[in-house]
Amino acid sequence: MLTADEIKIKARSLGFDLCGVAPAAGFAELEFLRTWLDNGYAGEMEYMSRTASRRADVRQLLPSARTVVALGTVYNTQQPYSTERADPDEAGIARYAWGADYHDIVGQRTRTLLEWMQDASPETFEAKTYVDTGPVQERVYAQYAGLGWIGKNTCVINPDLGSWLFLSEIICSLPLETDAPALDQCGTCTLCLEACPTDAFVEPWVLDATRCISYITIELKDAVPESSRIGVGSHVYGCDVCQDVCPWNADATQSSDDCWQPQAVFDRPRLTDLWQQPDEVLGPIVSHSALSHTGLLRLRRNIAVALGNAGSDEAVKALAEPVADESKRNPLVDSHVQWARNRVSKRS
Repeated sequence: MLTADEIKIKARSLGFDLCGVAPAAGFAELEFLRTWLDNGYAGEMEYMSRTASRRADVRQLLPSARTVVALGTVYNTQQPYSTERADPDEAGIARYAWGADYHDIVGQRTRTLLEWMQDASPETFEAKTYVDTGPVQERVYAQYAGLGWIGKNTCVINPDLGSWLFLSEIICSLPLETDAPALDQCGTCTLCLEACPTDAFVEPWVLDATRCISYITIELKDAVPESSRIGVGSHVYGCDVCQDVCPWNADATQSSDDCWQPQAVFDRPRLTDLWQQPDEVLGPIVSHSALSHTGLLRLRRNIAVALGNAGSDEAVKALAEPVADESKRNPLVDSHVQWARNRVSKRS
């Protein structure tokens, strides 16, 4: 019979930094999702409500499921955290999006592990793999598989590796030996809650997504509400502040995997450099990265807001340049450009 230890050894050889096994059970933590949705914290993420029943238990996805092989991949690199950079003209891009699209890389590695399991197991079994986009509450199963605890900032934190982790999982019908769940080690620390630029945490472990910069810059499909624009600051895709300040990330493990090293265009770029990248250059880069979830138009929208917030001479000059790229002429982007121009003009 295929064992959990054999799977963990193989997972390590495929590039995974963590591997644990959780029972396919309906844990109490899974029930909080309904309360969170009822409070309106999901905003426009209607897919969360549509799939709420399936997210309540992995056995809704695979009735024969007995265990969940939870996997963690470190994506932290040597580049400084956003809280260590004070230049308002530097674009803020979430660390996970700097390199290759994790959906592709981690997804393929997870499927490769499953294929190996199927070849190595003397008995046939049913299984499904997921990487972030599926209706699975990954953090809960990662916690019960011993990968780490769910911190007050809602991220999974491993005491040795930190919280810069991509999560993926294999839900299967194999009766594997399970691991002990990870224990909470946040203690009395509230640094992440206090550091949030938009006060998005209602209380420890409860995030109002509608106030989170990641939601505003990534999930919002249309205009960024004017009441939220100043709070976005220089962030153009996501936000890492609540992880940057976490003590468990002070000496977090760094990955040497080429996949997670920042592409040149996303390596501490200046807002003006991103803005001035022509569509034919920036578009393909965005579409082949994690930023594809937002796309070029909404990225342009976000950059326009950030330029307005920066208000520097170079930002003012960039906003005043003739519009050549088609994406910048789009009504969604143009309305934010006009807002940015008005903002910098009032400050001059």
